Amino acid sequence: MLIRVLFTLSSLLIGIASSEPAAPLSPISLVADPHNQRLYIAETTSHGVAVFDMATEKVIGTLSVADHPVGLALSARGRRLFVTSAVPEGIVQVIDLGRMKVVDRIGVGHTPVAVTMSPDGKTLYVCNQFTNNVSVIDLDRGEQVAVIPVAREPVAAVLTPDGQTLFVANHLPIGAANGEHTACVVSIIETSSRRVIKTLDLPDGSVNLRAMAMSPEGHYVYITHTLSRYQYPVAYLERGWINTNAMTILDVPNQTYFNTILLDDPHAGAADPYGIACTSDGKSIVVTHAGSHELSVIDRQAMHYHIDPARSARRFRSSSGSQPDMILLETLTPVHNLPNNVSFLSGLRRRFKLKGNGPRGVIVVGSTVYAAEYFTDSLGILNLGQRRQAKPRSIRLGPAVSQTQVRRGEQLFHDASRSFETWHSCATCHTGGARSTALNWDLLNDGVSNAKNTKSLLLTHETPPVMSTGVRPNADSAIRSGIFYVQFAYPSPAVVSPISAYLKSLTPVPSPYLVQGALSESARQGETLFRTIGCVQCHSGPHYTDMKKHDVGTSSDMDSGAAFDVPTLIELWRTSPYLHDGRAATIKDVLTTFNVNDQHARTSHLSEDELSYLVDYVRTR
Repeated sequence: MLIRVLFTLSSLLIGIASSEPAAPLSPISLVADPHNQRLYIAETTSHGVAVFDMATEKVIGTLSVADHPVGLALSARGRRLFVTSAVPEGIVQVIDLGRMKVVDRIGVGHTPVAVTMSPDGKTLYVCNQFTNNVSVIDLDRGEQVAVIPVAREPVAAVLTPDGQTLFVANHLPIGAANGEHTACVVSIIETSSRRVIKTLDLPDGSVNLRAMAMSPEGHYVYITHTLSRYQYPVAYLERGWINTNAMTILDVPNQTYFNTILLDDPHAGAADPYGIACTSDGKSIVVTHAGSHELSVIDRQAMHYHIDPARSARRFRSSSGSQPDMILLETLTPVHNLPNNVSFLSGLRRRFKLKGNGPRGVIVVGSTVYAAEYFTDSLGILNLGQRRQAKPRSIRLGPAVSQTQVRRGEQLFHDASRSFETWHSCATCHTGGARSTALNWDLLNDGVSNAKNTKSLLLTHETPPVMSTGVRPNADSAIRSGIFYVQFAYPSPAVVSPISAYLKSLTPVPSPYLVQGALSESARQGETLFRTIGCVQCHSGPHYTDMKKHDVGTSSDMDSGAAFDVPTLIELWRTSPYLHDGRAATIKDVLTTFNVNDQHARTSHLSEDELSYLVDYVRTR
């Protein structure tokens, strides 16, 4: 009864979500209180945080918070909950759980997502995805005291047990896409100096970094991501020819890359790995797969035995693997080749098909795994203590909501179960709300050996034709072709129409380079230059494209033609690298290095300051 009274009183201060929600909940992340009695679950589209009683397995209340809650962290004693609001004017809300009241709102960067608490409970670290930095919040002062630049789109972070080192996962790669190595990096921050002291490269093709987990003893960091085979033409799908799904391991004491293992089976991809957690005893690692709607439970001890480069030729008895007391023999795969071994986890991992759809964040409390099931507004539950008898369950977090055509399309866009052998979803290549992973792919729709950079799908319906060469006349044609030629599936109208509706619903995210929503002085000068040097001749209209093909001197010997479709400049700030083959790492590179004979725009006479003005303007679009 006390809990009910508290929540009734709190409605005056913090708000209670409606009993008849107009929108789905979309649970995305979760955190447990120190006493392992309650879960707090961020519900992104209903702008709430559900309070889930683990004993009764019921939602006992829902806190109404600011738009788009994503990241959650609890104070050491569980008295305060910190919630990020992933919007352009990002904030961290501080909730006093004793009074069920928002007691502070701390401004941070653009689209804050993950939030990490220091061991002493005095500092918060917040990943600001679109300002490409990490905010440092002094909780005694209740304000941001430092900003640490990282690589590109930080989305997850973990601290070492002593709080001295912060590992940050960057969602997308930096640099040109037409070289020999394109991959995301991990930024390592020394918390005392508040600076990046090391940057670790991941294997070629590593993109879509999602989540991180620290091993209980603090020796390893585990990271979920996609491992794309972009160097090969998109001609097959078997055995991970296009995309594989991976977990990278970092050596914490040495601050080095350790290895990468594939989470797939030879004929069953484990698409779009998302959340990750270790059991408190260190025996298991659990991973959610947002695309194949699964949960992997990995025998951590046996896995490390097989990848330990100093291991002896002995046999190892596992008591925590998928087959109790099985004898694990020495692997025949060289340790350095594990990122290519699609069968490495055979016998070391159990795959569970979840009852819900689109699992995201995951947590282990005791022997029970809880996973946020995004598209079914549910909580997946698996009791590891039941061992071989363990079966997933799913509990709804709220009343059923009628699914709109747009929501259905979003779900299908993120669903890999339709693709051949569940290797990938549309969102695998078009991550971040149908945008881009920054990789080049040779799709064979306009010739061979002429890879093109992955395009954002924002405004695709409004800016035909589609693809860099305009080979598809409109967006719906491209959707059908993508399903057929990339997912190797039949593009039925029941799938194409909702996905089309979803893509039409997308809206631009305001640029982080705007100043309180307006152009800076330098950007205003750049706007004038944009009109006087010829940019506006092709980049015209509300979407900054004339929707025609032009020869701007960027074709190569392998391209089927010299003319390319003029892309929209909307969200140009987040779509690097640039040009049809991703050769330009920056906007300035487009205007200078790859602007042969001023064919792209008349920029050769501009000063460095004028070039900066022009860059400042176009990256505000």
